[in-house]
Amino acid sequence: MKRSLLRLFSEDPVARLARTNPDFVRRYSAPDQFGFSLETYARWEPFFRFLFEEYFKVKVKGVENIPRDGAAILVGNHSGLLPLDGAMISMAMASNHGSARRIRYLVTDWFFHIPGFSNWVKATGQVRASLSNARQLIEMGEVVGIYPEGIRGVGKPFRERYRVLDFHPGFVQLAIATGTPLIPVSTLGGDEIFPEFTNLKEIAHFLKMPFFPVTLTFPWLPFPLMLIPLPIRWMVHIHKPIKLDYPPEKASDRKLVIKLARQIQYEIQDDLNRMLRQRKLLFTSPEPDQDEQEFSNYKQEKIAEAIDEDE
Repeated sequence: MKRSLLRLFSEDPVARLARTNPDFVRRYSAPDQFGFSLETYARWEPFFRFLFEEYFKVKVKGVENIPRDGAAILVGNHSGLLPLDGAMISMAMASNHGSARRIRYLVTDWFFHIPGFSNWVKATGQVRASLSNARQLIEMGEVVGIYPEGIRGVGKPFRERYRVLDFHPGFVQLAIATGTPLIPVSTLGGDEIFPEFTNLKEIAHFLKMPFFPVTLTFPWLPFPLMLIPLPIRWMVHIHKPIKLDYPPEKASDRKLVIKLARQIQYEIQDDLNRMLRQRKLLFTSPEPDQDEQEFSNYKQEKIAEAIDEDE
């Protein structure tokens, strides 16, 4: 163990990543216009891998539904105060997929105003949320991650855990305008790692924060103990791609895009409800059974039927 830790901190991080994930290193060695740094990613990869494999013991279903090449838009429920849900999906994609790829999450401006944090956000692959940046990523053939609940999703109180807030329809507009497939993602576990009992809005406003949560550890414990999450078992279900076969001009049809956004939102909510019913204990996330797979296929068929009706 001691030798492994010494090697972890002394070895060149890119060389280590090249040994464990050579395809990822080959694919992303070139300079990135949005600031992705392979060295920074490689330096933090063991930490997030530990969370993924050992701490949260994330169970992933359907990672093969993300294409090996070409653009795609991942859209899912957001949770956890800190955006660890995106990091766990990224770990699954980089290590469990047949074609290791990065996921470029669109991140709200607030994260880019935290001193000393904005550069890290960019270096690990995230991109400032804007329509022009999203279009550019898709033109580059990237996998784009969008959480349509926005920062509201990560700030939900514990009593509202796994209640998916209304999706902003921008992701549907983007998918139609660019002809990019949408891939819904349901994540169970993130809403419970930092149980939020209340949100002190006055303090949040004074500190220019989107929310000021009161949890089991925050703000009572000193840094970094206040940021240690509970070891909840996670389950991530990556659904089959949905191709919205509409002409690009339909992206401006507000009624249509809201309808499609709600349908995908409800599919994710139904999937979360089913996973919650299946889960026996808070610290256990059993793998989906055959009935759950059939249920997921049924939901996909319903969305396809709704799309066909509009055409």
